Amino acid sequence: MSDSQKVDAFIAKQTKWKEKLQQLREVFQKTELTEEVKWGKPTYTLNGKMVAAMADFKNHMALWLHQGVFLKDDHHKLVNAQKGITKALRQWRIEEEDEIDSQIVLEYIEEAIANAKAGKEMKKAVTKEVSIPEIFINELQSDKVLYESYNNLTPGRQREYAEYIGEAKREDTQQSRLKKCCGMIKQGVGLNDKYKNC
Repeated sequence: MSDSQKVDAFIAKQTKWKEKLQQLREVFQKTELTEEVKWGKPTYTLNGKMVAAMADFKNHMALWLHQGVFLKDDHHKLVNAQKGITKALRQWRIEEEDEIDSQIVLEYIEEAIANAKAGKEMKKAVTKEVSIPEIFINELQSDKVLYESYNNLTPGRQREYAEYIGEAKREDTQQSRLKKCCGMIKQGVGLNDKYKNC
């Protein structure tokens, strides 16, 4: 199934947002962006770089602009969905009663394309060193295969596992998370890989 067919299927299965998603898609199709599917959502790229995407939620749908922090936002449409977490991505939330002005949407997308061509991109900040919980350190020290497998993971995957285990408040929850993670680590997969490979 091609990406275009996947987007057809994504829109076809909608009940609440079908018309509005199709309207946004028609705007995207007027641009030079390539239509793809990433994380199960229609995504629009320029030379392999994500510029925008559409997403459906229970109470709203959204137009995501991946480097939206650089947009002028003349019409005051954009929000940071996760303040303090999301740095560059901005979201235009569309609710059921909202009318979509295709011309304004096109303005935002064209500005996003121009920014992408100009290389405007927020670089990821250097992250602090991974803090590994004691329960996890003990397991790594007692299981050589687990230790080697963990060290072969990318720093991002190592951080995901350490944070997932460490953020549990209770020791028995940490223990059950550790048990779940050990097999995945030995397989060389990341904790959240299944969400990244749609």
